[in-house]
This record gives sequence, structure tokens and C-alpha cells, in this order.
Amino acid sequence: MDIPDNKRFFRIGEVSRIIGVKPYVLRYWEMEFPSIRPKRADSRQRIYQREDIETIGEIKKLLYEEKLTIEGVRKRLRRAKKVTSMPPINFLREIKEELKQILKILQ
Repeated sequence: MDIPDNKRFFRIGEVSRIIGVKPYVLRYWEMEFPSIRPKRADSRQRIYQREDIETIGEIKKLLYEEKLTIEGVRKRLRRAKKVTSMPPINFLREIKEELKQILKILQ
């Protein structure tokens, strides 16, 4: 996936070519994944930003390469969002607790 560096905004046709899926697939994914919410221009055309394209690329990878279901992708994206939004100290505590639980299981 090669997103041009010299652009900030992309129309659906451009995103379709960059990602490698048809525009109707992008419109469907917008309905299924709340993290994809392109803005609308005055002409009512969808305007995607770089973050949108990166999210769409991740969705495509999870669906087509990892063969997850739509629901599986939703869960994975929620989990990734939870991890990135968690303060580092809380994240480390959560990992520590999970490791303790795994250690108990193994003993």
C-alpha cells in the first residue's frame, strides 16, 4: 500500500486504487466499521484522510490475509484501540496480571 506523501485528502476512487478494492467495498466497510468515517465535501463526495486509509489497509489485511470475519476484525480493532489508548503504566500492570495467570495455569 503506497499512500502519496504530497496529499492530505483523497476521494473514494483514489482510495480504491491505493487499497485495491472497489468503491462499493469501501462504502460497505464504512457501514460495518465505525472507525472509518470520511468527511464529506460540499459536493457530498467522501474525503478520506491518511489515517482513514491506514485503517482501511489494516481492515483489508485482517479480512483478506488473516481471513478474519467482519466481527473478528471489529474485535481486533477495538482491542488495538484499547491498547493504544491505555496509559503505559496501566498497560504494563495488565500484562503483568495476565502473565501471573498464565504462570498459575502452567504450574
